[in-house]
Amino acid sequence: MGMYFYPRGGSAHSCRSLARELGSNGLEVMVLAGSRSDLGGEASAPDFYAGLDLRAVDFAAAIESPDPMRYRGPAGTAPIHGSFEDRPGAPDRVLASLDDEAFELQVEAWSQAIDAAAEPGVDVLYLHHLTPLNEAAARVLPEVPIVGHIHGTELLMLERIAAGAPAGWTYAEEWRQRICAWAAACTRIVVNDRSGLERAATLLDFDEDRLACIPNGFDPIFHPGAVDRRAHWRRCLVEEPRGWRPGAVPGSVSYEEQDLEALDGVVLLAVGRFTEVKRLPLLIEAFARARQQLDERAALVLIGGHPGEWEGEHPCEAIERTGARGVFLAGWHRHDELPPSLRAGDLLVHASVWEAFGQVLVEAMACGLPVIAVERGGPATIVDDPETGWLVGPDDVEALAAAIVAAVADEGERRRRGERAREQAVERFSWSRLGGELAEVVRAAAAEPARERDPVE
Repeated sequence: MGMYFYPRGGSAHSCRSLARELGSNGLEVMVLAGSRSDLGGEASAPDFYAGLDLRAVDFAAAIESPDPMRYRGPAGTAPIHGSFEDRPGAPDRVLASLDDEAFELQVEAWSQAIDAAAEPGVDVLYLHHLTPLNEAAARVLPEVPIVGHIHGTELLMLERIAAGAPAGWTYAEEWRQRICAWAAACTRIVVNDRSGLERAATLLDFDEDRLACIPNGFDPIFHPGAVDRRAHWRRCLVEEPRGWRPGAVPGSVSYEEQDLEALDGVVLLAVGRFTEVKRLPLLIEAFARARQQLDERAALVLIGGHPGEWEGEHPCEAIERTGARGVFLAGWHRHDELPPSLRAGDLLVHASVWEAFGQVLVEAMACGLPVIAVERGGPATIVDDPETGWLVGPDDVEALAAAIVAAVADEGERRRRGERAREQAVERFSWSRLGGELAEVVRAAAAEPARERDPVE
């Protein structure tokens, strides 16, 4: 199982969970993944994938080099991965801006890593996303069938290219062709929701019959439970703050004891990276509008934002622009630290306009929280309005504010939808069922010959 990126987003959590579940279904799984030992914690693959058979490719040396994208080093290292997102100043530049030389450096490093990891023998390659790791696989193990797994960010980049590549995406068309070729080389491709089937088939020029729709499950650590709310938020926001301002370190945003009074009311949570697609500035604006209409006390806690990474307007800037009160930045937390925060909240709000699945929605529902989300993509297939949450139109600040008002003001309805959300999560997203389905996809792929293709020149 291959993951081109170091652990920092939902696809890494998916990779880890799927590797465990395939192992539970009788398959031997080795994970090959990017790593940031310089950051430590969950950004370090050995820490994040603990307990799994892992081969890590470390980007730390590349980060220390004059140009992380042009780094060439010994086995076990690689130039920093590219990105499907365009974040000015980030070391991992958008893939569509990388020339042939940078592409070849990526492929060379990952070819070496795949060759070493596959030495004991491999029957199937399960590759997350469509990346230079796919090209390396085509060159090193052309006879091995590939199961691909699309998480959505690659489709967003293809859609931006189709709409007219932004300035600086000089090699957009070359990358579009590569991604489509990598898709064509896959025996099967897994998508996480039915709304993504047609979208993926169209953008990748891929036969929809070869797409397998299998949602992600939730880890058993996500379940309802009692928590001392004031103590929890005191620790996260006052005693051990991790929120951060643009260009500053974790902890540069902190709070005082008196600030926590806002959290004695209804607590709304938003969880994820500070990427443009998440629409956090719009959420903050909608919350500010909703708060003006509410008699009830309410607070919004933003959990996430990988340190130093953001696109567009930073949440701190959005708070200052809108004058929003009762908005808290809790910073980046490990996945296993998330359940207590979900239990210390009343409602998850997810304003993302293009989510291929929406893992955190399922995790929140498993903890008994109802969800406000956008009626598009994965969230529209997860949230049932009016059974498990509220759905609103994309980029509709008024509708989002109205949904927040309705949810905050009606405790009984919020509780009813939360109870139903827990039931739906258990019924639909249990790993005991989903892991078995995925194992069958992998076994079927192993029985088929690899699809022939020439490596992209």
